[in-house]
Parts: sequence; C-alpha cells; structure tokens
Amino acid sequence: MRILVTGSSGHLGEALARTLREQGHEVVGLDLIPSAFTNQPGSLTDRNHVRQCVRGVEAVFHTATLHKPHVATHSQQDFVDTNITGTLHLLEEAVQAGVGAFIFTSTTSTFGDALTPPLGAPAAWITEEVVPVPKNIYGVTKTAAEDLCQLFSRNKGLPCLVLRTSRFFQEDDDSALTRQAYVDSNAKANEYLYRRVDIEDVVSAHLLALTRAAELGFGRYIISATTPFGPDDLAELRTDGPAVVRRYFPDYETLYARQGWQMFPGIGRVYVNAHARQNLGWQPRYDFRHILDCLQAGTDPRSPLAQLIGKKKYHAQSFTEGPYPIE
Repeated sequence: MRILVTGSSGHLGEALARTLREQGHEVVGLDLIPSAFTNQPGSLTDRNHVRQCVRGVEAVFHTATLHKPHVATHSQQDFVDTNITGTLHLLEEAVQAGVGAFIFTSTTSTFGDALTPPLGAPAAWITEEVVPVPKNIYGVTKTAAEDLCQLFSRNKGLPCLVLRTSRFFQEDDDSALTRQAYVDSNAKANEYLYRRVDIEDVVSAHLLALTRAAELGFGRYIISATTPFGPDDLAELRTDGPAVVRRYFPDYETLYARQGWQMFPGIGRVYVNAHARQNLGWQPRYDFRHILDCLQAGTDPRSPLAQLIGKKKYHAQSFTEGPYPIE
C-alpha cells in the first residue's frame, strides 16, 4: 500500500514511517524538515505540493502540526495556516485522489480547561463525551481540524478517524515545578497512570484505525495508556493520589523507594481509552504495571521503538528556562 505520512520527520511521523516500511508499504513522507523518512520535503500550506504528495496514495496519516511548544514562538496565523488550512488542503486533495482512509492525529490538549476541575471537586474523568474547552491557539486549531475531518467524512464520504493522543514525547517536562521536584523518569512513570502513552502503542492505534476507518466512517478516540482507576477513585485521587495507587499496586512504594522516586500527591484528571479499545480493538501494552515490572527487573520501560526514536527538538534554538518557552 502507498501511504502518505505527514510530519514524517517528527516523533510519531518517523515512528509510523519506520513501521510501515518494515511492513512492506511504500511511504511518502511529507515534512518541512528533511530526514531519512521525508522524501517529499515541503509545506502543507503549499496546495500544489500537497496535491503531488497525495497523488496515488491509498491512505493518509496526518501527524504534522504546530504543537503546544510552538505557542510562544509562532504567531496565531502560523497555527491557523498549518493546523487548519494545511489539514483542509490534505482533505480536499485526498477526496480528489480517491484516498480510502484519513487518520488524523489530534491531542488530548483539545480538552483544555475541561481537564482542570474546580478546587474541591473530584479529578476529571476524561472520555470522548467531554466537551473540549481549548485554552490556547493550539487547542483551537486542532479542534477545528477535527471538525473538518468530520465534515469531510459526512459530506464527502471520506473515512476519517481522529486519534487524540496523550503525552508520548520524551523531552523534559514543560513545567519548571515538575522538573524541580521529580527526576524526569519518575514524572513520566507517574503519568502512565492517567495521561501518558508509549509511542509504540500510539503507532499500533494508528495502524488499527487504518483497518477500521472504512467501517467506522468517523470517530474520535482517546489514545492513552490504560488507567487502573475508576470513577469511584476520582475524589480521593485529587486529594491523596498515593493512597489510591497503593490500593492498586501495593508494591509500588518499595519499587519507587529503591529509585528515590515519589508519587504525585494528587492527580487531577484521568484519560479513559475504553472507546478506542472497544471500537478499534486496540490493546496497549505499556502501562503503569509494565513500568513497575521493569523497575523490578532493572530494565528500560520504554518500548524498543521509543528508544529508537528518542528525543527531537521542537525548535532550532535552545532555551535556558526549559525545553521550550511557555506563553
């Protein structure tokens, strides 16, 4: 199968391109940044270039985007041009080219302010039924792009599935307070309880979405590691996260103590992946139990693909205040 991967020089784009090539597919890699996985360097805002890239492909994985790390370094118009207009170009050209499936990589950041419950309220239980309340231009443009996918599925018959991925990047945390209080591996391990996913599991979700797109037509799916928590845990999670984690994983404190790690005192949100597991047949492998088993065995908890992809800088320059500036 000939497949277009946008953002092919980025974390997920490279991971998809690598995996698809290994499976024998012909990959057209589109990205502004040249790389071993980008054979069509260029911009989504260039309609003629997009048309050339889409010609002859049977499916599109659209991972290219301006991200949250770009909010303070790029204009709002840049976000509109790339995330909305670029997606529109792809959708229109995909329809013209007779593409059979369009898989759009979105983000749990679209939920925005809905992720932060009021003081004294339980942790937020985040499913696809939660209405997004974007809090920056990144969330606004990704939500708009999702709606474009729904429009083209409904009006043009283009099978479009939207995958709202949680954190899978390996860069340092964007919160200075988190970086000061926790070593990076500790913070990321904690996040597997409620808002992180390994890139290998993200790739498997995308490949399953490709096989189900024609049948499903359109859908939005949260792609995050399976949480052990349930709705009955939400009130205590907000006030005493370690106590809740201890009930599910009695061995976690001993394993954490060996590393000098600690659990977050409270957890304010929980991403729920049940819809993706049920509708896509997705079975993520990398969760908090896996992290603990790797701590016990003394092995790297990251998937082989995550280790291979590693870190990628979002900017050409470095910043003293963190991995990227916060608006």
